[in-house]
Amino acid sequence: MPHFTIEYSANLEPCVDMQAVVEVVRKAAVETGIFPLGGVRVRAIRCEHSAIADGSAHFGFLDMVLRLGAGRDLATRKKAGEHIFKVLSAYLDPVFAESKFALSFDMQINDRETSWKRNNIHEALKAEPAHG
Repeated sequence: MPHFTIEYSANLEPCVDMQAVVEVVRKAAVETGIFPLGGVRVRAIRCEHSAIADGSAHFGFLDMVLRLGAGRDLATRKKAGEHIFKVLSAYLDPVFAESKFALSFDMQINDRETSWKRNNIHEALKAEPAHG
């Protein structure tokens, strides 16, 4: 159940294709080999209102949080997180070059006792070729 939620400042939209960003993250997550394809979710939420640093309107941010189920050891999570962050960061290199920008990524583990899910996507993917 790797669920990526990306919040980003609205001022990024002229220079960043957010649909491409979610696809970059999705592909990087699949490349790690530790997440079931049918569980990967990536969404981006535009933050119309934000205040950054000294309040200058030209500062931008992208903050990504990954929520995942328990069961993977720290070394595996770190390796996957480092890969995803490296790929995303490289994709956003032009933003760093052209503007003042903050990128962050945090990983959170859901408690099995308080996390409920229902999903029929895994079965559908078994019936068709993977599109990783």
